[in-house]
Amino acid sequence: MALEAYDVILIILGITLFGVAVLPRFVSNRAISMPIFFVGFGALVFGLPFGIPAPDPLEQGHTTERLAEFGVIIALMAVGLKIDRPPGLRAWASTWRLLAFTMPLSIAGAALLGWWVVGLLAPTAILLGAVIAPTDPVLASEVQVEDPSEGSEGEGDGESRKDEVRFALTSEAGLNDGLAFPFTNLAIAVALVGLAPGNWVGEWLLVDVVYKIVAGTVLGIGLGWLAARVIFAMEPETQIARSVQGLEAIAGTLIVYGITELAGGYGFIAVFVAAVMIRDYERSHEYNESLHEVSEFAEQITMGFIMVFFGGAIVGGLLSPLTLEGALAAVAILFIVRPLAGVAGLLAFDIDWRERGAIAFFGIRGIGSFYYLAHGLNEAAFADADLLWAIVGTVILLSVVVHGVTASPVVNRIASE
Repeated sequence: MALEAYDVILIILGITLFGVAVLPRFVSNRAISMPIFFVGFGALVFGLPFGIPAPDPLEQGHTTERLAEFGVIIALMAVGLKIDRPPGLRAWASTWRLLAFTMPLSIAGAALLGWWVVGLLAPTAILLGAVIAPTDPVLASEVQVEDPSEGSEGEGDGESRKDEVRFALTSEAGLNDGLAFPFTNLAIAVALVGLAPGNWVGEWLLVDVVYKIVAGTVLGIGLGWLAARVIFAMEPETQIARSVQGLEAIAGTLIVYGITELAGGYGFIAVFVAAVMIRDYERSHEYNESLHEVSEFAEQITMGFIMVFFGGAIVGGLLSPLTLEGALAAVAILFIVRPLAGVAGLLAFDIDWRERGAIAFFGIRGIGSFYYLAHGLNEAAFADADLLWAIVGTVILLSVVVHGVTASPVVNRIASE
């Protein structure tokens, strides 16, 4: 039986890899996305009587955290290497608005729903708000800026403004994965020492908000600049050098993330900032395409496996603890809280209402939420952890389906007009 189960696992892995390779030919620019297939495939194979236990993120919390963590950092490098718009206060104005206004409003709205509608205790409600805060760079490929080789933003800042929707959603997903950490740590602190601010506010502000964000940003800039100097120092001329070109993207991701985490900073922020620095260092170099291809390849493979496990967890009972109140909260988080917060964050910003509405609506949730929820539950005891997983799983499932079906037609239509 063990051998048979092993053989079945090999088949599952092979089909997943085959799907990563083949599905883009069929779903590109269509009203469907790859994650939908992988979730469905996972639900199918783990629901059949093969004797393979379905994944359980509550029981396998540390494995879930590490797998999702790897998926996020690979995605952050891939996303950062796509962005051609030079960093700046004015050039990235839509991003700063989404981070400064939309993200906190989304956290507050989700936490309030968790506490008031679902009846979660304060620490659990805060954790709910924190884990659904990051929009997802992995599942949002349909709304990202185009690849470096396609040159959608390669003609300078003026050209890049033709597609503000894609840029805003891409850059937001790149940065808010790291900026959700202070709020997750806030929930952990409240769960450990109580709701009274005197027990946690000083350390939280100085360490979790100021030091870790600054450390992640500074190390991302410095390590990204250093990596770019090495990467673009010389051309790959030998056959062996050409066969591994672009692998620096994965290596750089792991190095930057590991060093930043050892220094106590937010590695998610550092990886994305480093990727933007590499892209900005030598913007027109054709080697950027190799870097991006390798990182996106790794990103899609990781996404496929995680979504297959997610589908398996669903048939294994992940959503069973969901209550009516939890379901209503999940729907409201995705279709009321995020859109309203997105519109509020972009008020008075110089884009039309169609673009503003698209940016507000496509707050895609996914693997980042898996990571933060698993991390929070691994660090402290939270009441109703099974219900929390059910709510977050419902939010992500709805996002995968609804956003996956609508993203390409809506964003492509806006970009073409």
